[in-house]
Amino acid sequence: MTAGRKLSLEAIVFFYFLSYLPNVMITRWVATNPEPTLGRPLTGLETLPVSLIVNLILTYLFIWLSGWHRDANKVQVGKWRIPCPDKYTLLSGFGTSLVLFTVPLSYTFQGVSIPFIQLIMRGDILVIAPLVDIAFGRRVSWFSWTALGMVLLALVITLTDRGGLKLPPLAILTVVLYTIGYFLRLAVMTRIAKNGDEAMVRRYFVEEKMVALPLSILILALISASGIGGQAGELEWGFVGAWSSSAVWALVAIGTTLTVISVIAIIILLDPRENAYCVPLERAASLVAGVGGTILLAWFFGGTMPRSAELVGAAILIGAIVLLSVAPRLSRKK
Repeated sequence: MTAGRKLSLEAIVFFYFLSYLPNVMITRWVATNPEPTLGRPLTGLETLPVSLIVNLILTYLFIWLSGWHRDANKVQVGKWRIPCPDKYTLLSGFGTSLVLFTVPLSYTFQGVSIPFIQLIMRGDILVIAPLVDIAFGRRVSWFSWTALGMVLLALVITLTDRGGLKLPPLAILTVVLYTIGYFLRLAVMTRIAKNGDEAMVRRYFVEEKMVALPLSILILALISASGIGGQAGELEWGFVGAWSSSAVWALVAIGTTLTVISVIAIIILLDPRENAYCVPLERAASLVAGVGGTILLAWFFGGTMPRSAELVGAAILIGAIVLLSVAPRLSRKK
């Protein structure tokens, strides 16, 4: 974290983009190429167990090896002091568990492009961000409002090109759960952690993740154990069959990139500037990674190119990133 803070926020966002790009590409790859043992591509639910378990293991290793656990709230259990969330990070951990399994799931819906579903999911978060700022009495700068408007414009262009919001029911549920999860995260972040205190960033990350990761895996395991419907069968394969499949290393790679993404994202989102600044910066970078990943898959692996409207949307998002990078510096010089 100390080393990370020596970098500008823009440089951190660039590394976030570089981490997100392979995550998008690999996730889409396993969802569109047949798995030999099944004779078809993996569903979103089949990809989740391995990737989340790997994410949990690597995140806990990072927390221990980096020493971030030392900043967490602790309780005494016998001879040991164990990191423990407080009521706020517990709530945020629940919200993050919703985000954790909805993001990779969103990349896997047949007939729904990555740029389109990303714009839908990110668009509502961009509306929430300034509302959370206002609710907590934080001032929203003019360039944050402008960037917010630019990202929403990209969303409108893509929606109009697609003829409106046409998504399968599971995709709509995914968007709703993602929005609820992110709202809980932003509210808690703003309440306790967006104050420039590096130790608070480390504490928040540890306490949130120690709740979110096991909870998301537990929810999936309970659905699998229920034996109800096709979802349970898909999750059962994800928990059992995936480990011996040819896709296992791709799923491990997804979990690995998710770990890197989560660390960088928390540094961006907990920057002390307003949510209406940090959220568009982080969301625009992930959206550009989604479009970029789609283009790379089309160029090198025969995937489908993004629609013209999606490319226009990506260009607007890049403009928003540039604005958020340049405007604060110009404002300080006045």
